[in-house]
Amino acid sequence: MKFRPLHDRVMVKRIESEAKTPSGIIIPDTAKEKPMEGEVVAVGSGARNEQGSVIALDVKSGDRVLFGKWSGTEIKIDGQDYLVMKESDIMGIIEKAA
Repeated sequence: MKFRPLHDRVMVKRIESEAKTPSGIIIPDTAKEKPMEGEVVAVGSGARNEQGSVIALDVKSGDRVLFGKWSGTEIKIDGQDYLVMKESDIMGIIEKAA
């Protein structure tokens, strides 16, 4: 199944965090918090301003992003969990150091 977000919406796949602490303690699934980091899978065409022209989004597919703990709406497509949120719910893009 294909899914394309509309307007300024973004589809994000959560990136699971490490199940172990740096000291080696294994964290059970029941004690884990949902990760606030994800990878952008699909983006909408952009928001419209008051004049009706489309303003392109700053994020693109493949970007690694940081978002709020309660951001977005959870959906399931082909057995995979995703989040659909507005671009404004994304706090920033995580870039690798050179």
